Amino acid sequence: MITFLKNLFRKDAGASLDVKTTPLSREHLRRFERQVVQYRPPQLIVGSGQSVGKQRDHNEDSLYCMHSMLSDGELDLPFGIFIVADGMGGHQHGEIASSVAARTMSEYLIKEVYLKIISPDRTPVESLHEIMEEGVHKAQQAVLKMAPGGGTTLTVALVLGERITITHVGDSRAYLVKADGSIQAVTKDHSLVGRLIELGQITEEEAAVHPQRNVLYRALGQSEPFEPDLDVQTFPQLGYLLLCSDGLWGVVSEDEIRRIVMNSTSLPDACQLLTAAANDAGGPDNISVILVQYLD
Repeated sequence: MITFLKNLFRKDAGASLDVKTTPLSREHLRRFERQVVQYRPPQLIVGSGQSVGKQRDHNEDSLYCMHSMLSDGELDLPFGIFIVADGMGGHQHGEIASSVAARTMSEYLIKEVYLKIISPDRTPVESLHEIMEEGVHKAQQAVLKMAPGGGTTLTVALVLGERITITHVGDSRAYLVKADGSIQAVTKDHSLVGRLIELGQITEEEAAVHPQRNVLYRALGQSEPFEPDLDVQTFPQLGYLLLCSDGLWGVVSEDEIRRIVMNSTSLPDACQLLTAAANDAGGPDNISVILVQYLD
């Protein structure tokens, strides 16, 4: 299995004297320091934040973070499981649904991926796509059983080395924030307004104030069969993976999210500043955020 993982995750003039210079900012200096430092083994740096918000009386979000390192002279393999689930349904069904989904999914991934990777027997790991898909279906069955009438989004990132496998249901989001300051959503909202935007029937600005902007057409807990979205990404060099509920992205612009992430002194600080920004914008919903960086 070690050889398999190695193959799977292998990394793919003078100035004139009168030139004027300007001092480097703290962020530029930090980026330069990271570029000249080589991390052995590679590192996963993680932060998280959560808030009930200012207009809710209880929390229906759940998040899960777990990361580790296997470095045995033959393989350096950072590993991580990161989950954000945003519950819905009222009368505690939403918070139960999100908790059950996050717990079921994390337990399944630990059993089917993590324990096999660290096993002395080097137990083969099956297709990650099939494992992620089966994990979502198990979470769906657990929600139907333990939180009838409730539902939840589920956004999951499984990190093996610099490779990110993402599965997603609902309108929580995963973003990549790159070192150049650009930000890209790598999940698609399974919401009514998201679908209307795809069809060109409304604009992003209209969606932000649409009366049915919180209506999902795909979520855990719904009786209709569905397939989760699956995607594979690579950590951007010196960049970040961000997972969050709509309590953040629904009220804080992507430009502001990018600015906070890029200018914060640490990932835990960035997550606290992001939740504070959502609350400063009114805090209409629960807020959950996970921020991950891969350093090599």
